[in-house]
Amino acid sequence: MSLTPSGRSRSASLAVNWLSTNPESATVLATARQLMAIEQNLKRQLPSAFASACRAARLDQHCLTLAVPSAGFAAKLRQMAPRLIADLNAAGWNITELAVKVQAGNPVSVTQKRVRDIEPLGQTSLAAFRKLLETTPPGPLADAINRLLKHHGG
Repeated sequence: MSLTPSGRSRSASLAVNWLSTNPESATVLATARQLMAIEQNLKRQLPSAFASACRAARLDQHCLTLAVPSAGFAAKLRQMAPRLIADLNAAGWNITELAVKVQAGNPVSVTQKRVRDIEPLGQTSLAAFRKLLETTPPGPLADAINRLLKHHGG
């Protein structure tokens, strides 16, 4: 598969070019681009777990429909709806309503792993844990500190 300078495969570029020149499908392409732009805007506003699971599914007049993989995501997004609508409107989208639909077959629910933000411990922290280990009596706490030091290369 050869890639174009933008990183897309040649067949994907051909498909996009065909969609943009074909009058019947040009609206499909415009709608897809619009939904992708809304999704990108949402990704900046949502926590990472929600951003990766939430898809902009439909924009009908002033109502945006989001697709999520579970009822838990749906409930939380419904709580966040007023802030999301305000943020989208501030970004230039004229949205007055947010609908959330559960799509159980959404592959994100199966394949997406939550990405954790892990910051390695610095030398000062490791030294403090070493000193703590020296003064901690044997037991579960000492074992946990020892595992932490081994995990972080201390």
